[in-house]
Amino acid sequence: MKTKCIIVDDEPLARELIRGHVEKLENFEIVAECSDAMKALNVLREKQVDLMFMDIQMPQITGIEFLKTLKHPPKVIITTAYREYALEGFELDAVDYLLKPITFERFLKAINKFYQISQEEMQVLVGSPTGEKAVEEAYIYVKENKRVVKVLLSEIKYIEGLSEYVQIFTDKRKIVTKTSMSQMEEKLPPENFLRIHKSFIVSITKIEAFTANTVEVPGKELPIGRSYKNAVLSALNFTGSITGV
Repeated sequence: MKTKCIIVDDEPLARELIRGHVEKLENFEIVAECSDAMKALNVLREKQVDLMFMDIQMPQITGIEFLKTLKHPPKVIITTAYREYALEGFELDAVDYLLKPITFERFLKAINKFYQISQEEMQVLVGSPTGEKAVEEAYIYVKENKRVVKVLLSEIKYIEGLSEYVQIFTDKRKIVTKTSMSQMEEKLPPENFLRIHKSFIVSITKIEAFTANTVEVPGKELPIGRSYKNAVLSALNFTGSITGV
């Protein structure tokens, strides 16, 4: 199911920029573009909206004032040229606060925050034929070449840092994206992923075995960095002794 979103901004060029960013994401659909809050209100009354990209300084009523009037607002990413409204925006539970001009890399970081928050709050469960229920699988978006690709967190085995790039090794393939290990680590839920080395992050559920110095995932043995050792063993709930620790 696609994420339904609207763009609310009185500047045509600003709307065009956000539209261009959104159109690179295959699971997003723009249901409306509005030049002021009153037009956005009509859209919210008539259509399903999951995410709203909203400017602050607009005619008639500001974005902040508009947001305060909504009893059940969609998720909101604020897009503005004014830094001073950031605190107020976050007090209103904005997903993120983007300062213009908005780069695609910064935009993508906000989108990943939106997905993380949505997954944490997700209450809609899908019934299986046996009557059991399962939550939609968590995932992130990363940029690969000129495409933005969806990566299921459950399929990630480990991630390796290479200078300005990282390699994401999944059950199916390898994905190379231009980002840092620190930025990648921020996107991943810490309860599911563990930094074991300056160059490696592993999926905890994929760990098959470990020693004092290595972690084994399917098809690969990875080193544990000296400065990470205590944190890794603690995260794996290991309280015994291993030769070489």
